[in-house]
Amino acid sequence: MNSKLMTAEVMNSAAQMHKPMMNAGCEVDQQLFRQGMSNLGAAVNVITTQGAAGQAGFTASAVCSVTDTPPTLLVCLNRSASVFETFKANKVLCVNTLNAQQSHLSNLFGGKTPMQERFSHGVWNSLVTQAPVLEGALVSFDCEVVQSMSVGSHDVLICEVKAVQSQDGQNALMYFNRSYCEPKPMN
Repeated sequence: MNSKLMTAEVMNSAAQMHKPMMNAGCEVDQQLFRQGMSNLGAAVNVITTQGAAGQAGFTASAVCSVTDTPPTLLVCLNRSASVFETFKANKVLCVNTLNAQQSHLSNLFGGKTPMQERFSHGVWNSLVTQAPVLEGALVSFDCEVVQSMSVGSHDVLICEVKAVQSQDGQNALMYFNRSYCEPKPMN
Protein backbone atom coordinates (compact mmCIF):
# COMPACT_ATOMS: atom_id res chain seq x y z
CA MET A 1 0.00 0.00 0.00
CA ASN A 2 1.19 3.49 -0.83
CA SER A 3 2.52 5.24 2.31
CA LYS A 4 0.82 8.51 1.30
CA LEU A 5 -2.52 6.72 1.02
CA MET A 6 -2.01 4.96 4.35
CA THR A 7 -1.12 8.26 6.03
CA ALA A 8 -4.26 9.87 4.60
CA GLU A 9 -6.39 6.97 5.89
CA VAL A 10 -4.85 7.19 9.36
CA MET A 11 -5.32 10.97 9.42
CA ASN A 12 -8.94 10.64 8.28
CA SER A 13 -9.59 8.00 10.95
CA ALA A 14 -8.00 10.18 13.64
CA ALA A 15 -10.06 13.19 12.50
CA GLN A 16 -13.25 11.14 12.86
CA MET A 17 -12.27 10.09 16.40
CA HIS A 18 -11.57 13.70 17.43
CA LYS A 19 -14.49 15.28 15.61
CA PRO A 20 -15.81 18.37 17.37
CA MET A 21 -18.94 17.75 19.43
CA MET A 22 -21.59 19.79 17.60
CA ASN A 23 -25.22 19.42 16.75
CA ALA A 24 -27.00 20.65 13.64
CA GLY A 25 -28.94 23.44 15.40
CA CYS A 26 -27.74 26.82 16.60
CA GLU A 27 -27.88 25.86 20.28
CA VAL A 28 -25.80 23.31 22.13
CA ASP A 29 -27.96 20.40 23.28
CA GLN A 30 -28.26 19.97 27.08
CA GLN A 31 -26.97 16.37 26.96
CA LEU A 32 -24.05 17.38 24.75
CA PHE A 33 -23.17 20.16 27.21
CA ARG A 34 -23.40 17.79 30.19
CA GLN A 35 -21.16 15.26 28.45
CA GLY A 36 -18.58 17.95 27.77
CA MET A 37 -18.78 19.20 31.38
CA SER A 38 -18.15 15.67 32.68
CA ASN A 39 -14.60 16.16 31.40
CA LEU A 40 -14.10 19.34 33.42
CA GLY A 41 -12.78 18.11 36.75
CA ALA A 42 -13.82 20.06 39.84
CA ALA A 43 -13.40 20.02 43.59
CA VAL A 44 -16.40 18.71 45.55
CA ASN A 45 -17.83 21.14 48.11
CA VAL A 46 -20.53 21.05 50.75
CA ILE A 47 -22.11 24.50 50.85
CA THR A 48 -23.79 25.34 54.17
CA THR A 49 -25.82 28.16 55.68
CA GLN A 50 -27.23 29.05 59.09
CA GLY A 51 -29.41 32.01 60.00
CA ALA A 52 -32.93 33.25 60.63
CA ALA A 53 -34.26 31.06 57.80
CA GLY A 54 -32.67 27.93 59.31
CA GLN A 55 -29.82 25.58 58.56
CA ALA A 56 -29.26 24.03 55.13
CA GLY A 57 -26.57 22.48 52.98
CA PHE A 58 -26.01 21.01 49.54
CA THR A 59 -23.20 19.50 47.45
CA ALA A 60 -21.75 21.58 44.62
CA SER A 61 -18.88 21.58 42.20
CA ALA A 62 -19.91 24.91 40.61
CA VAL A 63 -17.64 27.06 42.80
CA CYS A 64 -14.73 29.24 41.71
CA SER A 65 -12.59 32.20 42.64
CA VAL A 66 -13.64 35.61 41.34
CA THR A 67 -10.97 37.93 42.77
CA ASP A 68 -8.58 38.24 45.70
CA THR A 69 -9.29 41.95 46.25
CA PRO A 70 -11.55 41.58 48.11
CA PRO A 71 -11.40 37.76 48.41
CA THR A 72 -14.51 36.62 46.55
CA LEU A 73 -15.96 33.32 45.31
CA LEU A 74 -18.95 32.46 43.20
CA VAL A 75 -21.33 29.62 43.98
CA CYS A 76 -24.08 28.43 41.65
CA LEU A 77 -27.37 27.25 43.18
CA ASN A 78 -30.36 25.82 41.32
CA ARG A 79 -33.49 27.88 42.03
CA SER A 80 -35.57 24.69 42.15
CA ALA A 81 -33.39 23.20 44.95
CA SER A 82 -35.18 22.65 48.26
CA VAL A 83 -32.50 24.74 50.02
CA PHE A 84 -32.72 27.75 47.68
CA GLU A 85 -35.02 29.95 49.81
CA THR A 86 -32.98 29.26 52.96
CA PHE A 87 -29.74 30.39 51.30
CA LYS A 88 -31.46 33.38 49.71
CA ALA A 89 -32.85 34.55 53.06
CA ASN A 90 -29.75 33.89 55.20
CA LYS A 91 -27.32 35.68 52.83
CA VAL A 92 -24.33 33.81 54.34
CA LEU A 93 -22.69 30.54 53.42
CA CYS A 94 -19.60 28.43 53.91
CA VAL A 95 -17.87 26.61 51.06
CA ASN A 96 -16.43 23.45 52.65
CA THR A 97 -14.08 21.80 50.14
CA LEU A 98 -14.09 18.08 50.91
CA ASN A 99 -10.95 16.02 51.32
CA ALA A 100 -10.55 12.72 49.47
CA GLN A 101 -11.89 10.72 52.45
CA GLN A 102 -15.21 12.61 52.68
CA SER A 103 -17.21 11.33 49.69
CA HIS A 104 -19.89 10.03 52.08
CA LEU A 105 -20.65 13.66 53.03
CA SER A 106 -20.96 14.62 49.37
CA ASN A 107 -23.51 11.84 48.90
CA LEU A 108 -25.48 12.87 52.01
CA PHE A 109 -25.65 16.55 51.08
CA GLY A 110 -26.24 15.80 47.40
CA GLY A 111 -29.29 13.60 47.84
CA LYS A 112 -32.71 13.71 49.44
CA THR A 113 -31.41 13.04 52.96
CA PRO A 114 -33.35 15.13 55.52
CA MET A 115 -31.43 18.25 56.57
CA GLN A 116 -31.11 17.29 60.25
CA GLU A 117 -29.58 13.94 59.29
CA ARG A 118 -27.09 15.61 56.93
CA PHE A 119 -25.69 17.71 59.75
CA SER A 120 -25.60 14.75 62.17
CA HIS A 121 -22.56 13.52 60.21
CA GLY A 122 -19.25 15.30 60.66
CA VAL A 123 -18.18 17.82 63.27
CA TRP A 124 -19.50 21.34 62.67
CA ASN A 125 -18.30 24.67 64.06
CA SER A 126 -18.63 28.26 62.88
CA LEU A 127 -16.42 31.23 62.14
CA VAL A 128 -17.56 34.82 61.41
CA THR A 129 -20.93 34.39 59.65
CA GLN A 130 -22.18 31.47 61.78
CA ALA A 131 -22.57 29.28 58.66
CA PRO A 132 -21.58 25.67 59.51
CA VAL A 133 -17.86 24.97 59.01
CA LEU A 134 -16.90 21.30 58.55
CA GLU A 135 -13.97 20.21 60.71
CA GLY A 136 -11.51 18.21 58.60
CA ALA A 137 -12.52 19.85 55.32
CA LEU A 138 -9.58 20.61 53.06
CA VAL A 139 -10.51 24.30 53.24
CA SER A 140 -13.58 26.23 54.39
CA PHE A 141 -14.44 29.69 53.06
CA ASP A 142 -16.86 31.51 55.38
CA CYS A 143 -18.73 34.04 53.23
CA GLU A 144 -21.33 36.78 53.05
CA VAL A 145 -23.43 36.76 49.87
CA VAL A 146 -23.02 40.29 48.51
CA GLN A 147 -24.73 39.91 45.13
CA SER A 148 -26.70 37.39 43.12
CA MET A 149 -27.89 37.11 39.56
CA SER A 150 -30.19 34.68 37.78
CA VAL A 151 -28.73 32.77 34.83
CA GLY A 152 -30.88 30.06 33.30
CA SER A 153 -32.05 27.66 36.01
CA HIS A 154 -29.51 28.84 38.61
CA ASP A 155 -28.60 31.84 40.69
CA VAL A 156 -24.94 32.83 40.72
CA LEU A 157 -24.09 33.92 44.26
CA ILE A 158 -21.18 36.34 44.62
CA CYS A 159 -19.68 35.63 48.04
CA GLU A 160 -17.20 37.82 49.88
CA VAL A 161 -14.90 35.68 52.03
CA LYS A 162 -14.89 36.74 55.69
CA ALA A 163 -12.74 33.92 57.13
CA VAL A 164 -10.78 30.87 55.94
CA GLN A 165 -9.91 27.64 57.74
CA SER A 166 -7.68 25.05 56.05
CA GLN A 167 -5.96 21.71 56.59
CA ASP A 168 -2.56 20.86 55.16
CA GLY A 169 -1.40 17.48 53.91
CA GLN A 170 -4.65 16.20 52.43
CA ASN A 171 -5.87 15.62 48.89
CA ALA A 172 -9.07 17.10 47.53
CA LEU A 173 -12.10 15.06 46.61
CA MET A 174 -12.57 15.68 42.90
CA TYR A 175 -15.41 14.90 40.52
CA PHE A 176 -14.37 13.93 37.00
CA ASN A 177 -16.03 11.83 34.30
CA ARG A 178 -19.06 11.30 36.57
CA SER A 179 -16.96 9.71 39.33
CA TYR A 180 -15.13 10.73 42.48
CA CYS A 181 -11.37 10.72 42.20
CA GLU A 182 -8.30 11.97 43.99
CA PRO A 183 -5.57 14.06 42.33
CA LYS A 184 -2.07 12.59 42.11
CA PRO A 185 1.22 14.47 41.67
CA MET A 186 2.57 14.32 38.13
CA ASN A 187 6.22 13.88 39.19
